[in-house]
Amino acid sequence: MNPGPVAVTLTRKDFASGQDVRWCPGCGNNAILAQMQKTLPELGIPRENIVIISGIGCSSRFPYYMNTYGIHSIHGRAPTLAMGLKVARPELQVWVVTGDGDGLAIGGNHLMHALRRNIDINILLFNNRIYGLTKGQYSPTSGIGAITSSSPDGSIENPVNPVGIAIGAEASFIARTVDVFQKHMSGVLRRSADHRGAALVEIAQNCIIFNDATWGYMTDPDNRLDHVLYLEHGKPMRFGKQGEFR
Repeated sequence: MNPGPVAVTLTRKDFASGQDVRWCPGCGNNAILAQMQKTLPELGIPRENIVIISGIGCSSRFPYYMNTYGIHSIHGRAPTLAMGLKVARPELQVWVVTGDGDGLAIGGNHLMHALRRNIDINILLFNNRIYGLTKGQYSPTSGIGAITSSSPDGSIENPVNPVGIAIGAEASFIARTVDVFQKHMSGVLRRSADHRGAALVEIAQNCIIFNDATWGYMTDPDNRLDHVLYLEHGKPMRFGKQGEFR
């Protein structure tokens, strides 16, 4: 008598590809990678049913470091490939890994339409407010006055708000987290994976070389409670060291 398929318990080690990770020491991408490798085994999905698709940029090396199927695509087009794959193979869980330059500059149109079409893909947007791979040019999310190699007198443009774009596209799942908020990130990743429809997760990520501490007001342990508001279902929205602000 055939007992049927045997359940296999996966671990973080099963999702590590063994490739040498070539991000800079201290880069926030390392923390995001670690959390993805820790969280995906908890979903109970076989590795052969998970696909990670990226575009171009530092974040887009992500598929190399995950022991799943992966596609390293062209600049800004990862959401397009992801939509096509999900439509053709709906049983797959499809993740897009992109950055603020890849996803909001050349890929902004693709990102917006992927969200409004509400196809069941998960988009992780690593936002470090700079172009890292091409050595420190300002990006769509760089702040006004940002001095970079391509804005030596300071950027004069208003930064793009990724969540604002997602709201305008009527995305059905929108979340934010921070590279060093490991427990929070894990919860957000699980919620994104469980959602049926297009999900955008913006991850505030630190580029230690070209834009260090750009999210310092959220990550500084002495001050972050005055700037970070955790959204919890059924609970009041409060922030501050004593929860005094709402």
